[in-house]
Amino acid sequence: MGVKTEDVRSRSIEELIIEGAGCASCVGKIESALKSVSGVENAEMNFAQRTVSVTGTANPSALVKAVEKAGYSAKVATSQSGDDALAEKEQADWAYYKRLMREMTVALSLGVPLMIYSLFVGEMTVTTTSERVTWLVVGILTLGVLYFSGKHFFVGAWQSLKNHSANMDTLIALGTGTAWLYSMVVVIVPHLVPEMARHVYFEATAMIIGLINLGLALELKARGRTSEAIKRLIGLQAKTARVIRDDKQLDIAIEKVLQGDLVRVRPGEKIPVDGEVTEGNTTVDESMLTGEPMPVEKAAGDKIVAGTINKSGSFLFQATRVGKDTALAQIINMVKRAQNSKPPIGRLADIISAYFVPVVMIIAVISALAWLNFGPEPALAFAVVSATTVLIIACPCALGLATPMSVMVGVGKAAEAGILIRNGEALQTASKVSAMILDKTGTITLGSPKVTDVLVASEYDEQTVLQLAATLESGSEHPLAQAIVESARERGIETTKVSNFNAIAGHGVEAKVDGKSLLFGNEKLLRERQIELGNFIEKAQELAAEAKTPMYFAVNNELAAIIAVADPIKDDSVAAIKRLKDNGVRVVMLTGDNRATAKAVAEKVGVKEFFAEVLPEEKSKKVQELQMEGEVVGMTGDGINDAPALAIANVGFAIGTGTDVAIESADITLMRGSLHGLADAVAVSKATLRNIKQNLFGAFIYNVAGIPFAAGVLYPFLGILLSPVIAGAAMAFSSLTVVSNANRLRFFKAKKH
Repeated sequence: MGVKTEDVRSRSIEELIIEGAGCASCVGKIESALKSVSGVENAEMNFAQRTVSVTGTANPSALVKAVEKAGYSAKVATSQSGDDALAEKEQADWAYYKRLMREMTVALSLGVPLMIYSLFVGEMTVTTTSERVTWLVVGILTLGVLYFSGKHFFVGAWQSLKNHSANMDTLIALGTGTAWLYSMVVVIVPHLVPEMARHVYFEATAMIIGLINLGLALELKARGRTSEAIKRLIGLQAKTARVIRDDKQLDIAIEKVLQGDLVRVRPGEKIPVDGEVTEGNTTVDESMLTGEPMPVEKAAGDKIVAGTINKSGSFLFQATRVGKDTALAQIINMVKRAQNSKPPIGRLADIISAYFVPVVMIIAVISALAWLNFGPEPALAFAVVSATTVLIIACPCALGLATPMSVMVGVGKAAEAGILIRNGEALQTASKVSAMILDKTGTITLGSPKVTDVLVASEYDEQTVLQLAATLESGSEHPLAQAIVESARERGIETTKVSNFNAIAGHGVEAKVDGKSLLFGNEKLLRERQIELGNFIEKAQELAAEAKTPMYFAVNNELAAIIAVADPIKDDSVAAIKRLKDNGVRVVMLTGDNRATAKAVAEKVGVKEFFAEVLPEEKSKKVQELQMEGEVVGMTGDGINDAPALAIANVGFAIGTGTDVAIESADITLMRGSLHGLADAVAVSKATLRNIKQNLFGAFIYNVAGIPFAAGVLYPFLGILLSPVIAGAAMAFSSLTVVSNANRLRFFKAKKH
C-alpha cells in the first residue's frame, strides 16, 4: 500500500501553465508528450484551467521542452504559496481576457458593418470594376483582422500541422482562411469563378473571428468563478502570527513561524498554524474547514488547526505543523489535485476528441464535393459555404470543457462542506455506491466510550478490579481501553507497573501486574483459556442487549469481573443513515464488538444488516464479499484497523476526526465526525456526475447534430443553408453554455431529511 521513503523524497508534483491549447483534442497530445518524458509517472491536464499536474522525477525544463515539441507553449508555475500561485494565474487570465476583448473589438468593428450591409443594403457580389476595387480594400482590411485578431488560431494550426495532428485551431483556420481566399479569388480573378458564384464572404471571416474571441473571453471569465472554493480556502490563511521569542511578542509573517514556536491568539483572530494549546481556554469556529456550525471548546492539550477562528478567549499554543505541512495547506493541495484529475467519463471524452477533428475535416471535404457534383448553381459558392460552416460549427471546445468544469465546481463545493475528494475517479464512483459499510466505533458512535457497569465475580472489590484493569490497559490506545483508564482516573485510582504485556488481535490483552496474571477480553478469549464463566454469560448478554459492550476480566485464570462500556451513538447517526437508505444505498454495520451489542446498536440506528466480532484483518474480506455480490462498496471508518478495508473498497470514506492512516487510505475524507457528511458526499458526487453527463450530452449533440445542418441537409427540403457566421456564433457560445451549466453546481444543496 505504501510508497518507499526514497521514492517519496525524489518524487514531486510539478504544475505547468499551458498556452495554445484550444480544444479537448489538445489534452491527449499534451499528456502523451509529457508521459513520454523519462521519469514521468503521470500527467493530467485540466483543460478548463489550462494547467497540467505532472508526477514523477523528471526535470521541469524537460517537461517544458516536451510540450513545446508537441506544438504548445508551457511554463512552470513559479509561485510556491497557494495565494501567490492563484494571483499569478488570475493575472495571466486577466491579461489574456483583455487581449481577447481587444481582438474581438477589432474583428467585429469590421464584421458588423459588413453584416448589416449584406442584410439591408445590397448583395456582396463582384460584377463591376468599382466593386472589385471596393472589395479589394475590404479584403485587405479583413486580412488585417485575420492577422491581429486571428493570428493565434493560424499559429496553433501550423504547430499542429508540424506535429501531424489537428485541433480546434485547425478547423477555425481552415474555415476562415478558405472563406477569405475564395473571396480574394473572386475579387482578383473573377473570370476563374462562374458568374453566379462571384460572392465574397469577408463579413463571415471577420464575424467568425470576432465571435469566437468573444466566446473565449466570456468563457474565461465564467471559468474564473469555478476557482472560488480554492480562493475561499486560501482566504482562510492568516497573513501574520504573534509569536513569543525571548519573552518578547513579535508579529511575523506566517512563513517565518517555526515548529515549536509559542504563538498567542486573541479573540476574533485567525489561527495561523497548526498546534496544541498550552495555556488558556477558548472556543474555536471550525465551520469553514469542517462545515460544522457550532464552535468547539479548546483547553490545554487540545489540538487546533490553521485557518480556524478564535471566538472568545485569548490563549497560547505551541506550533506543531507550519508552512505546507499544516492541515489547511494539505487540504488546499488535495482540492487542487482533485480538481485537476479526471474521472473515467472524462477520459472517454478526451479519446473521442482526438478522433473528432480529423473526422470533421473529412466530412467538410465530402460536403464540398457533394455540393460541387450534385448541388445547384452556384455550386462552387455553396461548396465553400458548406465546408466552412461544417469546420466552424464542429469545433469541440465545449466537449473539452464538459468534464473538467463540472469536476472543478463539484470538488470545490464538496470542500466547502468539509468533504475532501482525493481524485476524479473517487468523485465518479461515489455516485454509484450501492452498499455502504459503516464501522461502528467512532463512526456511528462517538468513539469515546464510558464505563457503565463493573460486576465483580470473586473476592476482589470494584476498586481493586478497576486498578488492575486500568493498569493493564494503560498502554493501549483502543477506545474501550481508554474508557477504563479514564474511569479509574476519575475515581482517583493510581495504576502500577505492567510486565509481559501481549495484545491478542481481535480478542483482548494479557499481562502481569504485581505478580498476578491478568487476562482481559471477549468471551471467546476466556473460553479458549478454559476459564469458567458460569452465570455471568447471561449477565453479559443482558448488558449487551442495552447496547453496552461487556468485557471479561480474569486474574490468575479465574473470572474476576465483567466491565461494561457504552459508546454513545452520535446524535445525527440515525437521520444520516436514513438519508442513505432513502437514496437506495444498502447500509451495513461492521464491528469487532460482540453480536448482542452490535445488534442493539444496529436496531437503534435502523440498520438491518450487521457483522459482529469481526477481526481487523477480516474487515477487508467483508468488503470483498459485498463486491462479489455485485455491489459498488463504500467503506467508512476512522481507525488504523479500518485502513486495509478503506483501501480495498470501491470508495473509502475516512472520518476526518480519526487517524492520519485512515485518512491517507481513503478516497474521500469527511472533515467532521457526522455521518451527514457521508450522505452529503454521495449527493454532491451524484449531482456532479449528472452535471458532467448534461454537459457531455449537450456538447456531443451540438457537434453531431450541427454538422448535418451545416453541410446543408435542409436545403433540398426548405431551401435553407446555414450561414458560417451563425455557425461561428453557435460554436462560441456553446462553450459558454457548458461553463454556465457547470457553475449551476455552485448553488447545489444536499437535501436533509
